Order: sequence, then C-alpha cells, then structure tokens
Amino acid sequence: MPHVDGVTHRFVKANGVTLHVAEAGSGQPLLMLHGWPHHWYMWRYQIPRLSQKYRVICPDLRGSGWSDAPAGDYRKERLVDDIIALLRELGLPRVRLVGHDWGGWIGFLLCLRRPDLVESYLALNIIHPFQKPDVRLFQLWRFWYQWVIASPWLGQWILQNHSRLVGRMIRSGMVRDTLSDEEVRAYTRIFEQPDHAYASVLLYRSFVLREFLPVILGRYRRQRLTTRTKILFGVDDFAISTQLLKGFEKNADDLQIEYVPECGHFIAEDRPEVVTQGALNFFAE
Repeated sequence: MPHVDGVTHRFVKANGVTLHVAEAGSGQPLLMLHGWPHHWYMWRYQIPRLSQKYRVICPDLRGSGWSDAPAGDYRKERLVDDIIALLRELGLPRVRLVGHDWGGWIGFLLCLRRPDLVESYLALNIIHPFQKPDVRLFQLWRFWYQWVIASPWLGQWILQNHSRLVGRMIRSGMVRDTLSDEEVRAYTRIFEQPDHAYASVLLYRSFVLREFLPVILGRYRRQRLTTRTKILFGVDDFAISTQLLKGFEKNADDLQIEYVPECGHFIAEDRPEVVTQGALNFFAE
C-alpha cells in the first residue's frame, strides 16, 4: 500500500462488504470519495493540509483499492448504500464531503437521498444528476471508453493485462502530468487482481446498460438538491464537456460552479493546490 505521512488504515464492514479506510487528522469529519481508476491515494496531495483542520476520511469504494471487490451489483445507488452504512459504522452523523468522478456522482446521490448526512459538498469534475435529452447528447461520444471497459471479456482482459493503457489514460487526463511511474503503478497494479478488474467492468456495465438512459430521461429531475454544493471543474476534461454542467438551476438551492483553466479530468493531481485551497475556502465559508 502506498505511504502517506500521518495516514492510518483500517478495514470496516459496511453493507455486507469490507471497505478499506485511510484516515488522518482530527476535528470535524471530512469524507473524500475517489473516482475511477483511483483509490484513496489520489488524495495524497490534499491530506496533509486538510488534516491539519479536519478528520480526513478517505475510503476505497467497493471494488476499488484495498476494499472488497465482490461480483454483483455495482449500481451507484448501491455504492451510496455502502457509504451510508460506513458513516453509521464510524459513528458519523454528519460530514463535509468531497467527491471526484464516480465518487462525485455518488456524492450527489448521497446529498439527494440523505441531505441530513452532508453539511456541504465539493464536487470535482463530475456532472450534476439533473440531465436532459437535448443538444448535450452530442457530447456523449466522449464516453466511448466506458463501453470498452463494460464490454464482455475485452474490458477485463485490457485491465488485467494492459496496465499501460490505463496508465496512458490517467496521464492523458491531465494537463500537467507530474506523476511518476510508481504513482501511476499504485493505481494500475490493482487491476492485475481479477476480482478488481471485473469489478470495474461491472461498475461501467451497470451504468451504460442500466443507469445511463434513466438519468438522461429524467430520473433525478423531480428531486431537489438542498445541500450547499460547489462544482470545481477542470475545463480540459477529456471525458466531460462543460455543456453537461448546464440546467441545474431549478433543482438546486445553492449550487456554484467554478471553472479551472489549464486543468484536466484528474483535477486533484493535475492542480492539487487549487483543490486543497478550494476545499479549505469552501468549507470555511
């Protein structure tokens, strides 16, 4: 497991799965949810400063990092169930929340379902749930890689046997690629485990086959986001167009968007100082 000064590790049974949790600091709890193909280690640049003020809690989601990777249900609502159960097991009635990519999507769904659990939410390079089937559909070609990962046999074969392709994807998702080979390997080596590679296939397959169409057709457009929220978005995102950030106003009480120039999808590593200071400022307001 990668080392970050001041970080401790434990395993927590929640919702029938064992989740790895990295923690640092003390004070009010700050929950940080990673995206794909990452795990808790993606927050290594933010943890040192944030842990000076908060108890920083960085779990590995089901199927990622050092958490269990059972075959079965990887719908994002199920992963929300995991996080709700984790907070209950940790005795945390309310948290500040940061989420990136799939962790960001899960963060939105958590705020919609259980706003009592989230004081305020900082989302990183992820769209809001209130999408519409309009001209934004022309931007969905950017999701081509999701179909590759979700495909039978091919997706798992690529993840298990061609880690360099995943590494190239990580590097291509950054404007300022400062990652060492060992930092990239901290992510790609996880997929050499068959169960974790297959978990990623299920993660994307559940979205493209079971979740994507309901979202586009308005699954969440009758719901309201009452949690104070901010989206911090690197504008050079290879996967998500800024067009997909429009149209939330009727569904959100307090949602801000801040665009970060010269920054790609993996914003926490591409512009770590922007994310760290952005979190400190946002949660202090």
